Amino acid sequence: MDFFKEAIKEARKGVENNEGGPFGAVIVKNGEIIGRGHNQVIKLNDPTAHAEIQAIRDACKNINSFSLEGATLYTTCEPCPMCFGAIHWARISKVVYAATKKDAAKIGFDDSLLWDIMAGKKKPVFEYIKIEDKEALEVFEEWFNKPDKVPY
Repeated sequence: MDFFKEAIKEARKGVENNEGGPFGAVIVKNGEIIGRGHNQVIKLNDPTAHAEIQAIRDACKNINSFSLEGATLYTTCEPCPMCFGAIHWARISKVVYAATKKDAAKIGFDDSLLWDIMAGKKKPVFEYIKIEDKEALEVFEEWFNKPDKVPY
């Protein structure tokens, strides 16, 4: 099976059904597709419903684990910063993509501002306030000392 072609099929689903942008993804582990997704931002009114996020959610549900270690993500476009972070946290081992972030920018999906913010070249466009709250840190300490926690 050509896994990348399956990612393209996912992208077409979203475009044909006006569910979101032209992005599709599949996640493969041990030679089998364990997760699929396409951009559903418009359909779900959810700005986080990118193809990669949808595929990660589907894969994690299907294998009943938050870890996708050993899996490969096939995605039609280079991941945005949000998806890049989710790929990291899901522990996906490999990402295969075709279109670049510059290709995406050409059709109206420009995430260069986000990359610049993450690189420290620009400031966030929203107010970002750090407060001191001892109780918030106490919860961190509780989790750290919890004997039956599931380690990430």
